[in-house]
Amino acid sequence: MALNRDDKSPLFAPGVAGTLRLIVYLALACVLMVLDHRGGWLANVRYGLSIVIEPVYRIAGLPSQGFQAATVAFADRQRLTEQNQRLREDLLLANAKLNRMASVAEQNQRLKELLDTQHSLSLNVQLARLVGVDLGPFRHRIVLNLGARDKVQQGQVVIDARGVMGQIVDVMPTTSVAMLITDPNHAIPVTIERTGLRTVAYGSRAGDMLTLPTIPVSADVQAGDKLVTSGLGGRFPPGFPVGEIRDVAQTASGTFLSAQAKPAADLDRSEDVLLLHDLAEPAGPPSLAPEAGPPASMAPDPNAPPAAPTPAPTLPSVTSPTTSRVAPARASTAGSTP
Repeated sequence: MALNRDDKSPLFAPGVAGTLRLIVYLALACVLMVLDHRGGWLANVRYGLSIVIEPVYRIAGLPSQGFQAATVAFADRQRLTEQNQRLREDLLLANAKLNRMASVAEQNQRLKELLDTQHSLSLNVQLARLVGVDLGPFRHRIVLNLGARDKVQQGQVVIDARGVMGQIVDVMPTTSVAMLITDPNHAIPVTIERTGLRTVAYGSRAGDMLTLPTIPVSADVQAGDKLVTSGLGGRFPPGFPVGEIRDVAQTASGTFLSAQAKPAADLDRSEDVLLLHDLAEPAGPPSLAPEAGPPASMAPDPNAPPAAPTPAPTLPSVTSPTTSRVAPARASTAGSTP
């Protein structure tokens, strides 16, 4: 088929002209390679072209780099997420252990305070644990883990390391119920430690305060005064802390002063308490009082020989009076003579 003369002929077209063209191009390429090898003429050209081509290489490698970076980021994120989860679990476990240790340390401190209180008292006490709470607007009571099997009796005083908490009001076989001193139905005889004034502290419906409504108007009562048990009534032994006065005001009738006191015991935090037992009455007659007298060092030695009797003092001779009228004068004179 004949070629169209209007079309452009290719570079390596068949024929003599194409062969000559190829030879010329090859010769030119060889000359350029020799010149470049010997003189380095095209180094600057390659250097300049590399500046232009390098961004093209970077652009061409961006998808691969982006995919690799995304893969690494996803793997790092997953690894960090797992590590963060493990650290969070370890932190929660450490906090739980720390809280448990703090709770045990606090419990040990309370038990130590109770033990110190038990050693400092000359009373028979029994350790009990709080197992239930019965709090309400008109009932402030706690349940203890000791009952009739443990020789718990109604009326026993309940204390903690800081003061009086209340008394036992109900006893079951294995548990007992104690009424707190803040119960509205509870009253305790107290003494103001600073002045010695005796009065009665009642529970209140507030649940965390004591009320002293019958203080004489002329009494010296101030905020900060300490309240201790007075021992009246025989229920609460004297000298146990009861509370601290926080506020003093005159009643509406003006006949008494009314005070509010904060209980000394940790009524809402104590878990271990002490039950007081009455001391046994001594059997038999009381012991005899020691004999009074001089100390034994001044007593005479029974083995020593008897001392010689001391001669009586010799009185001066007196001439008998001639008349009885002057006898008293002479006797007085004789008595004054040495």
